[in-house]
Amino acid sequence: MTAAIVTGGAGEIGAAVGRRLARDGWTVVVVDRAGDVAARVATEIGGEARQVDTTDREQVEALVRDVVDRHGLGALVNNAGIEGAVRPLGDYPEDVFEGVMRTNVHSVFLGLRAALPHLMERGSGVIVNVASTSGIRGRANLAGYVASKHAVVGLTKVAALEVAGTGVRVNAVLPGPIETRMIRAINDGTHALAGAEVARAATVPYGRVEDVAAAVAHLVSPDARHLNGAEYVVDGGSTVA
Repeated sequence: MTAAIVTGGAGEIGAAVGRRLARDGWTVVVVDRAGDVAARVATEIGGEARQVDTTDREQVEALVRDVVDRHGLGALVNNAGIEGAVRPLGDYPEDVFEGVMRTNVHSVFLGLRAALPHLMERGSGVIVNVASTSGIRGRANLAGYVASKHAVVGLTKVAALEVAGTGVRVNAVLPGPIETRMIRAINDGTHALAGAEVARAATVPYGRVEDVAAAVAHLVSPDARHLNGAEYVVDGGSTVA
């Protein structure tokens, strides 16, 4: 089987995705700015680690070329992301907003731009963009995160239309509340601003990182051959509560 690149692979969701794809037989390239943590994850799953800044065009293009040359690229999971600040819109720091958009959106754009020509030339392959249910709904006090995840969903739709009929597929996974460091940080900030909102959200069970990994594994598998441009919601019902 060809290789799967997982960006943000040192994080909790990224590591779970890497473990699942390795179990399914993929050669997994664990990509993260935190090279030491990526190396530990790669060692655990029998994959490779690469320290890459996914907001840097040259580094992303070099990564994709290297994987294509050495393994062949079968899948790219654009998972790198940060939550930014939990602040009212009128008080949201501009530099933080720009940083969130660069990490959460620009990195996805660069990954798509680097990988799609190789996949389309090959006539097969899958890209999965990890967005969020915050990409299809609003959340108070999370301007950067919500705007960025809406943008990821938009990029997914554009790419899916451009690859339709080529054998390549582009889909998005939209996790809802998942038990991770990020959701704990968001909840801590939200508690300080609006405790009642957190209390309402807490009525929906939190998912596990393995739930997200299972969704990604399905989307990169042949079983999902007719899924292109999908918004694959993994949220335990939080968006319909």
